Amino acid sequence: MNSTTSSRNSSSGGSATLSLFDAPPREALERLGPGAFVLPGFALPFVDALLPAIEGLAERAPFRHLVTPGGFTMSVALTNCGALGWTSDRRGYRYSATDPDSGKPWPAMPEPFTRLAREAASTAGFDGFAPDACLVNRYAPGARLSLHQDKDEHDYGAPIVSVSLGMPAVFLFGGHARGDKTVRVPLVHGDVVVWGGEDRLRYHGVLPLKDEPHPLLGATRINLTFRKAG
Repeated sequence: MNSTTSSRNSSSGGSATLSLFDAPPREALERLGPGAFVLPGFALPFVDALLPAIEGLAERAPFRHLVTPGGFTMSVALTNCGALGWTSDRRGYRYSATDPDSGKPWPAMPEPFTRLAREAASTAGFDGFAPDACLVNRYAPGARLSLHQDKDEHDYGAPIVSVSLGMPAVFLFGGHARGDKTVRVPLVHGDVVVWGGEDRLRYHGVLPLKDEPHPLLGATRINLTFRKAG
C-alpha cells in the first residue's frame, strides 16, 4: 500500500488524525486488498443524473427503517431498485422481487445507476458486472451500519460496488471473521468502493456519521450498493 493510502487509513484501534474534508491528494485507485479498491471521486460525473433518479425512486418506493430478525430497528433508512430488493423483518434477511410495503415490483434500476456500477467494477478489474439489485441507504447524523458480510446473494463471483453521496463517512473494512482487525477508510461525496474475488465476503460497516452537512444533500448521506443477487 502506498504512503498516500496508508496516511488516510488506520486500524480500528488507532485514532484518525485527518479531517474528512482535509485528506491529502488522492490517487485514482486505492487498494484495500487483492480484490478491493477505493475509486476516489469516480461517481462525481454521474451526480447530476443520480440525485433526481434517487428522488424518483423514493416517490415510488419510499425509504423505510427495517426491523432485524432480532427485533432491532435499523438506524439507516433504505429502499431498493432493480429486479430484486434486499429486505429484513423478524423472519430474516432476504431478497424479494416485490416491495413488501406495496406488493408491487421494485422500481427498475435507472440507466445511470447501471452504467456507473458497470464502469466502476470494470475500473477495479471486474469486467462484465451486471447488477440486478441496488440497495439505497439513507443516513442521518448518528446513523451507523454494524459489521456484516454481504452473503444473501446467490452469486459470490460478482463484486460489490458501493457509491457514497452527501455527508462524509468512515467505512470499516475488515477480514473474513467478525473479530478481525478493521481498516478505517474515510469516504466523501462521489467516492466508490469495489470489492470482490477473495475479498468478496470480508466484513464491513460504517461508523456513526458525524453531523457535517454537504452542500448538495445537507445532513444526509446516500449510499448506493450494487449487487448481483439472483
